Amino acid sequence: MHVKKGDKVMVISGKDKGKTGTILAAFPKQSRVLVEGINVVKKHSKPSQVNPQGGIISLEAPIHVSNVMPIDPKSGEPTRVGFKEVDGKKVRIAKKSGEFLDK
Repeated sequence: MHVKKGDKVMVISGKDKGKTGTILAAFPKQSRVLVEGINVVKKHSKPSQVNPQGGIISLEAPIHVSNVMPIDPKSGEPTRVGFKEVDGKKVRIAKKSGEFLDK
């Protein structure tokens, strides 16, 4: 996958197109990511020991990884990801500016 947990990303398609957020979790086997504040859905919960009131709660649902692009650290625009080997380690770079995406 071209993105990982903690990356700043922009949604490029779907109902939240143009919004940005941070990746909270990545699910590589399903090719999905959970992005903060994106794809918010309502979930109806029955009263339980944990939540005695029950009711409707809002939470983020996973979004397909092809619908997000990392944000270039230099320009703040969405960019494609390239890979380069530095000191024997494979690192991700932004295609637009050539900046490193990995810290």
